[in-house]
Amino acid sequence: MVKGNNISSLQDQNQLAQAQQSILHLQRAVNQAKSHPNEEILHQIQHSIERAERSIAQAANVTDDQNAMDLVQRELDQQKQAYEQIIDQGR
Repeated sequence: MVKGNNISSLQDQNQLAQAQQSILHLQRAVNQAKSHPNEEILHQIQHSIERAERSIAQAANVTDDQNAMDLVQRELDQQKQAYEQIIDQGR
């Protein structure tokens, strides 16, 4: 679907919801790693980051809601920063 297509409104919402779900999954993994960092959870975070990035890219292809896109991108950036802090503390 292409941005701006009225028929794609439901898909817009669905793609944004999937991006938000990916961010929530990432947040849970980051929070778990803060208290119990281990290789498995760090690998899970990396996978979650990749999935969230793909979800955001897919949402960007179908939505005109720039505010929602900015919000999910900021949330992803915050989680990536938290992940980097966890990595730095483990060094």
